[in-house]
Amino acid sequence: MSRARPYHYVRFNWFKKVDLKKAERVLSVNFEVKMVRIPWNDMEISIGDDMSEELRVEADTLAAFLSTLKVVLFQRKPAPFTTRDMELRKIMMELYPRERPTPFPFMFGREPSFEVVEQ
Repeated sequence: MSRARPYHYVRFNWFKKVDLKKAERVLSVNFEVKMVRIPWNDMEISIGDDMSEELRVEADTLAAFLSTLKVVLFQRKPAPFTTRDMELRKIMMELYPRERPTPFPFMFGREPSFEVVEQ
């Protein structure tokens, strides 16, 4: 029996930016990967050029949007994680080891529960 809500979890990397070009090369071996340019207008301020790109990565039921400092892991529909989903989740936890957006002790996030397909 699946959860009522799809999985949705945000992780962060505080001090070292993730190299999206390198991540794209590594992740494209086992997952569907697409670089996405975020549209900007002249009125917006960007901290750096690298803030205008995200990487979309898809496993089976789990997908992720990677930016240089955070990742959003999500499912469109609730479903148990497959082996590929678990692999993607593990890689994202290593690239983005923090549960909150700042080193200061507030804004905690908790990973939602999930099920895994029986092997």
